[in-house]
Amino acid sequence: KKKKKKNIGLSRQDVDYLHQHTRFDEKEIQDWYRGFKQDCPNGQLQKEKVLEMYSMILPEGNAVIFVDQIFRIFDNDGNGSIDFKEFMLATDMTSSGSPEEKLRWAFKMYDK
Repeated sequence: KKKKKKNIGLSRQDVDYLHQHTRFDEKEIQDWYRGFKQDCPNGQLQKEKVLEMYSMILPEGNAVIFVDQIFRIFDNDGNGSIDFKEFMLATDMTSSGSPEEKLRWAFKMYDK
């Protein structure tokens, strides 16, 4: 019988996928998920919310360009929001990627 932690709402497949494709362990993934669900109860991080966050730290015009690039790269299904898996892949790539991965990511950001 598969063990599913209902209090978290994250499927075993999602945890396994993220564990294999990021540098996060299972506990970190679950911790990130709890925070994500608090900020995004419907499970989707909307572009407007990301823009709001980045507008606080970047000049307005730059925030719009930056957020557009983030969504172009990480909104894999093109629905205008980022789900938890897309969010974790982006977080992993931008925070703990190897120098080569970060460089590849930087080029993707500016390669329209």
